[in-house]
Amino acid sequence: MTVFLFFLMGGLTLVGALGVVLARNPVHSALFLVLTLLCVAVLFLLQDAQLVAAVQVIVYAGAIVVLFIFVIMLLGVDRREALTETLRFQRPIALALGALVLVEILLLAGHGWATGAKTASGVPLSGGGDFGNNIQRVARVLFTDFLWPFQLTAVLLVIAVVGSVALARRSGRPVGEGIDEASDPQGESVP
Repeated sequence: MTVFLFFLMGGLTLVGALGVVLARNPVHSALFLVLTLLCVAVLFLLQDAQLVAAVQVIVYAGAIVVLFIFVIMLLGVDRREALTETLRFQRPIALALGALVLVEILLLAGHGWATGAKTASGVPLSGGGDFGNNIQRVARVLFTDFLWPFQLTAVLLVIAVVGSVALARRSGRPVGEGIDEASDPQGESVP
């Protein structure tokens, strides 16, 4: 089963990496990057590197790719999209997945799930010396004591980025167009 999972995730990682390079739309490229990073996180889990896998998902797939998408939106390099949905069941599936993630976060909040955990090879974390204890301590503190401050910080960062996009687009002209250097602010040509 582990060998099958390794080859499946390795293949999906390669497909995602090719999608990052070959996709014409920059937003699609960023989504392929998310696929690649999640598959790499699963490969870390197969190697019993739970902390590195969690950091891979939280920092890279979460924060960095969201930052990429907001920069793409801020620069206005995205194309005009049609308002009609090409995928009929896209919204219900997205709503169902969002509800599932919300339920998962609420169930994990406050649980001491890291205590007594075992690695994929069946070795208890508490018996692994300092290395196992450090992973257990970091996981327990991050996902129990500091879960809500961590989530609130993420929400505040998203609000700040959305606010900066709104301020940048307030002028009425697309963000990519700057003020022409040969004209003054009133639009009169300067020799």
